[in-house]
Amino acid sequence: MGSATDDRPKCFAKIDGRRLIDWQIAALRDAALDDITIVGGYRREMLAPYADQVLANCHWAETNMVTSLVCAADILRSHDCIVSYSDILYHPDIVRALSASNADIAISFDEDWRSLWSDRFTDPRNDAEGFEAKDGYLVSIGDRPEDLDDVRGQYMGLLRISPRGWQEIEGYLSTLDGARRDCLDMTGLLAALLDKGVGIETIAITGKWCEVDSADDLTLYRHRISEAAAWSHDWRWK
Repeated sequence: MGSATDDRPKCFAKIDGRRLIDWQIAALRDAALDDITIVGGYRREMLAPYADQVLANCHWAETNMVTSLVCAADILRSHDCIVSYSDILYHPDIVRALSASNADIAISFDEDWRSLWSDRFTDPRNDAEGFEAKDGYLVSIGDRPEDLDDVRGQYMGLLRISPRGWQEIEGYLSTLDGARRDCLDMTGLLAALLDKGVGIETIAITGKWCEVDSADDLTLYRHRISEAAAWSHDWRWK
């Protein structure tokens, strides 16, 4: 992300005049999610105005996303939760669809992912992950595809976890040593849960979101917005 994150969290990068976190919190609140907890690492003190509480991953520089999720274990044990990455933007309708699920673990995925990845990458295979769902449930995720026609969608980084679902996750994490746990990402966790036979519901969406991984992404989205063209991955709703 270059200088955009030199002195601030990644979610403070701006698109269309607003920080990523402003867009995220607005979407969550528009979907009637009012109790918001953020797990922060770098410059986490800057996140306090955006949440009811900010939890600390004090080892953020040496760990991955799953370790940050574990920091919220007490909440996940007792509440149905919507979990969001901090570097994605999304329409509140996607949050509503996840909230309406009765599954213990559910993820949203974009069936129209290829148009977004083709805008972001010269060769979408450099970043795309394997994804297959059947009858509304995840079949496979995370492998590197050789043929993009075999990729049925892309996981967004937005999911629902119930207390029972979190129990399944904690059960798996308890089998790992510290080093393996610290480097585990969410896609790897989802794949491991599938191997254990845990059902993961899939909520199909088409556009209305984007992922911000680089300065090039920021430039792309700002350009798309300035064109004022119909763009399937425009997350704005107001």
